[in-house]
Amino acid sequence: MDARTPDFYLRTSSYDYDLPQELSAQHPADRRDASRLLVCGSDKSLSDRAFCDLTDHLKPGDLIVINETKVLPVRLHLTSERYEKPVEFLLLKEVSPDVWECLAKPGKHAKEGQSYRVSDAMSATVTGVLPDGNRLLSFTYDQNTPFVELLERYGEVPLPPYIHEKIRDKSRYQTVYAKNPGSAAAPTAGFHFTKELMDRAREKGASFCPVTLSIGLGTFRPVKTEDLSRHKMHSEHFEISEEAANAINRAKAEGRRVIAVGTTSCRTLESAWDEKTQSVRALSGDTELFIHPGFCFHVLDGLITNFHLPQSTLLMLVCAFWGYDDTMRAYRHAVEKRYRFFSFGDACLFL
Repeated sequence: MDARTPDFYLRTSSYDYDLPQELSAQHPADRRDASRLLVCGSDKSLSDRAFCDLTDHLKPGDLIVINETKVLPVRLHLTSERYEKPVEFLLLKEVSPDVWECLAKPGKHAKEGQSYRVSDAMSATVTGVLPDGNRLLSFTYDQNTPFVELLERYGEVPLPPYIHEKIRDKSRYQTVYAKNPGSAAAPTAGFHFTKELMDRAREKGASFCPVTLSIGLGTFRPVKTEDLSRHKMHSEHFEISEEAANAINRAKAEGRRVIAVGTTSCRTLESAWDEKTQSVRALSGDTELFIHPGFCFHVLDGLITNFHLPQSTLLMLVCAFWGYDDTMRAYRHAVEKRYRFFSFGDACLFL
């Protein structure tokens, strides 16, 4: 089959590439903006820079869209009177007040009706088993203490499975602008920004526009079908305020660039696009938008993102934006130049 037929771009195996194991970053750079930046220009050129040089590639009027989500420590190790060993729960999303859908390991020790002690002030009970094996975990706690505060006290941040080292500074798995708690994973493209760099961008004439998408652990799940048309994205909650929607629509109307920081910001923007009004709506809802080659972008003019796993939906999104052949060429260049990959790795700017 010819490699340029539509079927080629709908094969998971088409998004594979070779990566030496040592290029999988196990810890962040010493300084956030000291990471490297591969600039992938609108003329399809490749330029090796440092992230602190980002402002050299910004224009007055650029609108930079950031995901203000904050990572919650949603990994809990809970014990019960029945079982001696703790059960690990990973909270995925709150489905009703104080009831969370979660992964349980080992699942055989998380039967419906089983209760667990978190602390003197907090307990949890399995109130349901879903068809996919996920559990519903209902929490009881002292309502005088916010649930998020209790999670901060007793939970752990679930690092991606390809990171094998413990993080020394937990703040490095948050962006400097993290504000709205709700994610199980971080919008890692934002790790490279410092407040000083953001100030320099503003001095250049760029501005920042916040949105929120709560990232679930499904972002780490591999695509299990070779045919992408059969893959279903995990649902994630997003919010775009009236102020943010107006800022984005003004930028588009005035011909200014809208640059998303991360694939999560990109999916938020494109999920809020309204075909009828040809504009971004102020919206709060859930998205299962799967962006891969063939997708028509309505909002995005530029993308800042990290290097993504082979055969991942995140890599497919980048290929949709910058073109399959050129994106894979950029990745081969990054491997040759020894860039650091994945969550704690280096970044790309696609224009």
